[in-house]
Amino acid sequence: MEAYEACLNATSTHHAPWYVVPADDKENARLIVSQIVLDTFKELKMAYPKVTEQRRRELKAIRKRL
Repeated sequence: MEAYEACLNATSTHHAPWYVVPADDKENARLIVSQIVLDTFKELKMAYPKVTEQRRRELKAIRKRL
């Protein structure tokens, strides 16, 4: 246990963290992993790209051709 703790403490960073998730409790493990993924997505602050009116018309024309 001490070796694992030392390894995780030495290699886990804010940019690339390690997470210890219990493997013997699948329901809680899945909840923990889901929360980690959700929190990570929220930190990314992603947004759809802004589209100009001209580009919107171009995309409509492309869609018609398809």
